Amino acid sequence: MSLSSQTPFASVAGDLRVSFEFFPPKSEKMAEQLWEVIGTLAPLGPDFVSVTYGAGGTTRERTHATVARIAKETDLVPAAHLTCVGASKGEIDEIADQYWEAGVRHIVALRGDPPPADGGRFVPHPQGYTNAAELVAGLKARHDFDISVAAYPEVHPEAASAQADLDNLKRKLDAGATRAISQFFLSADVYFRFLDKALAAGITAPILPGIMPVTSFAAIRRMSANTAIPDYVEKMFEGLDERPAPRSLISAVFAADLCRRLHEGGVRDFHFYTLNKAEQTYAICHLLGLRDRTFAKDIVA
Repeated sequence: MSLSSQTPFASVAGDLRVSFEFFPPKSEKMAEQLWEVIGTLAPLGPDFVSVTYGAGGTTRERTHATVARIAKETDLVPAAHLTCVGASKGEIDEIADQYWEAGVRHIVALRGDPPPADGGRFVPHPQGYTNAAELVAGLKARHDFDISVAAYPEVHPEAASAQADLDNLKRKLDAGATRAISQFFLSADVYFRFLDKALAAGITAPILPGIMPVTSFAAIRRMSANTAIPDYVEKMFEGLDERPAPRSLISAVFAADLCRRLHEGGVRDFHFYTLNKAEQTYAICHLLGLRDRTFAKDIVA
């Protein structure tokens, strides 16, 4: 793999649009750290920022508190993750109403991962939604939310086939979702092949590429059950598990190069899984020509 391409970083137009994902803090100290991260990334002008929802709804209250605070105290557009797991339709309606009353208009609607106690198998609530497409339809019937859903360039691990996975994605979009956000991938070719297949399946809604900076390669291995890790990526991070500083630098350049290849293919919208860390995502956006709007205003002044 070469980290060179036809367009040098300094020549990237900076015309990309970004969004960031955070997870709700588990402690007061983590909350302070998250707000520092938000303060660092907010001047990059994201289209929206999403806040995740733990397996089995385990972070429901913390997710709501974080999203509500973002809506109240910042100019950012918050998107709340909401899942089908462990909740009746009535309970989900109540949560949706609370978000709407708090000024939240964007929901990331997911089937959701079951808690470990369920053995990794999704079991719908007896009075709940059985899948994400039903959840999308229910949310749209309740309020006119802007809804994002998940897409899987390398197929969801539980899908019967790649075609079945695409059919499921189309159902979610047809139910009223505006866009899809992809699971992370490590090769631009994987994403572009997936877009071709999606178009062939009649899917025309935007599919934002999900970008995961490698903060820990061991964690990437754990999360990559259905994500191919190219040999050159393995070699790139070999021997860096106990060296976080150089790993972070290499990760930022690798992710920026992946984004540059996507940009050269016409992609302009990028969704970053920040893992509540700012430096790598900020560096990647900077390499791609996106600038801190506060800094830009100071220069103009």
